[in-house]
Amino acid sequence: MLEVKLHDIGEGMTEGEIIHYFVKPGDHVKSDQPLVEVQTDKMVAELPSPADGIVKEIIVEPGTTVTVGTTLILIEAKGGAAAPEKQPTVETSAAEEIHKLKPADKTLKQKRVVLAAPYTRKIARDNGVEIDRITGTGPAGRITDEDVYRYIDSLKGNDEAAVAIDTRVKETLLSPQRAAEKKDEETIAFNGRRKQIAKKMVQSLYTIPHVTHFEELEITELMKMKKQLKDAGKNVSLGAFFVKAVQLALQHYPIFNAYLDEEQGVIRLKKEYNIGLATDTEEGLIVPVIHQVEKKSILTIHHEMKECTKKALENKLSAKDLQGSTFTISNVGPLGSIGATPIINYPETALLAFHKTKERPIVKNGEIVIGNVMNVSMSFDHRVADGATAVAFTNRLAELLENPSLLLVELV
Repeated sequence: MLEVKLHDIGEGMTEGEIIHYFVKPGDHVKSDQPLVEVQTDKMVAELPSPADGIVKEIIVEPGTTVTVGTTLILIEAKGGAAAPEKQPTVETSAAEEIHKLKPADKTLKQKRVVLAAPYTRKIARDNGVEIDRITGTGPAGRITDEDVYRYIDSLKGNDEAAVAIDTRVKETLLSPQRAAEKKDEETIAFNGRRKQIAKKMVQSLYTIPHVTHFEELEITELMKMKKQLKDAGKNVSLGAFFVKAVQLALQHYPIFNAYLDEEQGVIRLKKEYNIGLATDTEEGLIVPVIHQVEKKSILTIHHEMKECTKKALENKLSAKDLQGSTFTISNVGPLGSIGATPIINYPETALLAFHKTKERPIVKNGEIVIGNVMNVSMSFDHRVADGATAVAFTNRLAELLENPSLLLVELV
């Protein structure tokens, strides 16, 4: 019998939430066929079958969070020996005797495997409903909260079906909690990526002493260069310039391309510059990574950023796409943000947010002119770096972005 276990599918993960199964007991599966969908702190992944065979048992229910190494599914490999039959228990023998006394009952009703989250089961249990009576409408036949509520509603006035409901529920087919929810509130499941994001945010905020430094950049010349490139047929996003400028600034201040290893008592400076891109999706925040930015041109970075964003929105990021970031940026300017105190992508040392660019009156050479001004905010780990170093870093970043000719010189 083969055990399909939750294994580490990226960056030392320790646990994952079972979203849903693509198979059920009795199904014939082929090697590498997707069996189960798992949500980790960074991504949704599918675990494949290790061999051809038959699904014998699903051990962990969807909606459950389990640690790496937990057995999820048992598969009888094709051509393998069948699992030994269990010895009959006293209860089984008694059932057989009753069956003998009732020869007319030719078949025995077998309970199907029910896919439902623990909270969904609780709703059914609290309302005295046997959940295996309900037809699920979710993925792979999964029973949702609303499936349970619809089933309960369908029993109203049905005397024959009312036997499935506990006597205490006959007085009120909805629990007091559900009745209150229907009147004055709506609930949203706190699971999947949202739950993983919450864990990461709490871990970061309660582990790292955050300090946020704000800076103002005047990027009029950069905007002119962007327009010139567009007119020449090279449409390059501002974000690509930001990524490259961050990498070049990190080369001057490598303490921010590092992380604190408390167990070994050292700060580990990373030699590669892998920039994470905080990306908003329908499922929540995710951070794809541009690897080895020091080896890439601004145009290459632009194309890779577009591909990362596309894959993130389509939920097609691989484990490799999400691994190895050494510094993270968040470009929230297009969303209209003018300032924030970002939370660091643990265990990194810093995160830099780029905010909305606005036209403002500025003074240049004693004259008032209109310029393009943008705020940036940088949260950093005060255990690893001091405020003066953070200011020096953003000053270098400003120097590169405010004078894009210097940015190009650095690339030669």
